[in-house]
Amino acid sequence: MAQTLPTLKTDMFLPFIVLSLWGATLASLTCLQQTDLKSLIAYSSISHMGLVIAAISIQTQWGLAGAMAMMVAHGFTSSALFCLANTTYERTQTRILILTRGFHNIMPMTTTWWLLTNLMNMATPPSMNFTGELLIAASLFNWCPTIIILFGLLMLITASYSLHVFLSTQMGAPTLNIPIQPAHTREHLLMTLHVIPLMMISLKPELIM
Repeated sequence: MAQTLPTLKTDMFLPFIVLSLWGATLASLTCLQQTDLKSLIAYSSISHMGLVIAAISIQTQWGLAGAMAMMVAHGFTSSALFCLANTTYERTQTRILILTRGFHNIMPMTTTWWLLTNLMNMATPPSMNFTGELLIAASLFNWCPTIIILFGLLMLITASYSLHVFLSTQMGAPTLNIPIQPAHTREHLLMTLHVIPLMMISLKPELIM
């Protein structure tokens, strides 16, 4: 994994690598404290972009390929999560997690979309998110083996808040005593146009790497 830009030393970017990983970890911890659904998704994007900055700063081919894969994958995943959050908001008029429970009984198909997007957000294989994080992890480990501890902690926190979002919005008994409209065809089409392209890219990742 030779450096792509050999004229620049990786040591020059050491502060950026450390700060980006530390910032990604803090953003992930902030996600665990959020009660606002859209704020949680936004902080999740900040966390993922911290990994992208670290991967680019290392300047290896694997790092750059992982950064590209993660940016494309998270672009689809984050957009899908915001679409689902808006779908929930249109029906409940609130973004507070504790008030949006019980949707698996009301809109089971939407619950399936929530499950798929959260699994992709936590980088479960064989998604493109997993490919990107695997390449970034390999480049980080090659640069500094001990950094894998921080990377592993970051992945654990990401999985925690992704599951927290799914359980908070879909499981349990509904807390709002209001009529909930069923999901529209356009909403399912919108989610399909997010998930299907990402799955297709996952099957042929060389299209973007």
